[in-house]
Amino acid sequence: MKLDILAFGAHPDDVELGCAATIAKEISLGKKVGIVDLTRGELGTRGSAELRDKEAANAAGILGVTVRENLGFADGFFKNDKEHQLEIIKMIRKYQPEIVLCNAIDDRHIDHPKGSQLVSDACFLSGLLKIATELDGAQQEKWRPKQVYHYIQWKNIEPDFVIDVTGFMDKKISSVMVYSSQFFNPKSSEPETPITSKNFTDSIEYRAKDLGRLIGVDYAEGFTSERYVAIENFSKLI
Repeated sequence: MKLDILAFGAHPDDVELGCAATIAKEISLGKKVGIVDLTRGELGTRGSAELRDKEAANAAGILGVTVRENLGFADGFFKNDKEHQLEIIKMIRKYQPEIVLCNAIDDRHIDHPKGSQLVSDACFLSGLLKIATELDGAQQEKWRPKQVYHYIQWKNIEPDFVIDVTGFMDKKISSVMVYSSQFFNPKSSEPETPITSKNFTDSIEYRAKDLGRLIGVDYAEGFTSERYVAIENFSKLI
């Protein structure tokens, strides 16, 4: 199954928080999009791996992604090494995306930049002919995505480009809030974390509004790029 876009997240809900509105917009334009979660988020203060599995499936349904998989890496302890790179390569070669989206290049949670670099490295290695991988008993062909972009998470990283996501924020917020174990809930008796405050929940919208303000639209999501973002001509810019 070939996808146009494959989004990776270190934890279930990373993709939703970072770029769900962009994903929803691309799907509305006919693009096939998939999500691969590296871990089940089992070290999270709230909830459980089993509950987050269900929440991730519900979020995928809201966004309308073609496929969602979880690689079951160890939350907090996965490494950017050959073993983990090969598992990412298998996903890239399986779905052959033109574009890969992945975690922020720098962030509060150590898994985010670690996952970002892991996926980025695997995207390059996936294009090397002499790296052999096998999936479901079949040898895989080499594949390298055309672009690797990093969404923005906790830290206010300056984006290299932003995407107008006006009209898709409701779907983003719905896909985030379906992770009811993780975010603001005044009735919860579980311990508080940096992402359980109402301020954090509100920030999903006000950060997108601020990026939108800067480009003259209602809402936007920002990304960083490992290479120059090329345009055909000035008229392609909004």
